[in-house]
Amino acid sequence: MSGTVLTVESEGAIEIVTLNRPDQLNAVSPELAQALLDYFSGLPARLETRVVILRGAGRMFCAGAELGSDAFANEGPGRNQRQLAMQRLYSGIVRAMRACPQPVIALLHGAACGAGFSLALAADVRIAAEDARLNAAYLRVGLGGCDMGSGYLLPRLVGLSVASELLMTGNFIAAPRALATGLVSSVVAGEALMEAGLAMARDMLRASPMGLRMTKETLNLTVDAPGIDAALTLEDRQQCMLIATADHETAVEAFRNRAAPEYRDL
Repeated sequence: MSGTVLTVESEGAIEIVTLNRPDQLNAVSPELAQALLDYFSGLPARLETRVVILRGAGRMFCAGAELGSDAFANEGPGRNQRQLAMQRLYSGIVRAMRACPQPVIALLHGAACGAGFSLALAADVRIAAEDARLNAAYLRVGLGGCDMGSGYLLPRLVGLSVASELLMTGNFIAAPRALATGLVSSVVAGEALMEAGLAMARDMLRASPMGLRMTKETLNLTVDAPGIDAALTLEDRQQCMLIATADHETAVEAFRNRAAPEYRDL
């Protein structure tokens, strides 16, 4: 996909996905939205890719949806229908990111606004550069602060009070406070951002392939579980499935021998 609005590079079982519209501050045009949706929707069929790193080219992660583009339907008959179709394209990216079996690590630098904010929220882990700042920019253009999953994902990350503040003001949250609230996992110098992402991805690769996939799936389900009994039932089933895999036996033997396991996803 080199030379397009979205580029993909491979580093073994890790794929590095780059929003590639630096001259437009990586604003999410309908073309970029479709490319993101296609990429993340295709991941369940490509299990050889085990971890995804998402980043932005140029000065910032993402300035939001591209104002003036077809992301905002023109007036006239059928506008609501056209806008709903466009909304579902953009929200579909978040759905695909949460549904894909691979963990997604977002590397945030500069601004992550609006749609960029939601892409960051949809990732499994966020690592921020010292200059990173995020906001629900949708509110600043006369729309609601809840868009592309922000009303669902943000309260689960930072709690209802901080989420309400951010979504009801559109104010920026800078890297230090984002770390203090749990919105990001760590803050590093800008030049160290990619290496921090790769280091975390490599740590994830120490898990068995199916174990890593099922951990993401179980987390997604247990965060909305109606109670501890439902959560424990999901976890019990996960462990019973994984204990029967050949990779479990491989991992146990490697642990006993103090060696690195060689997984086969069997």
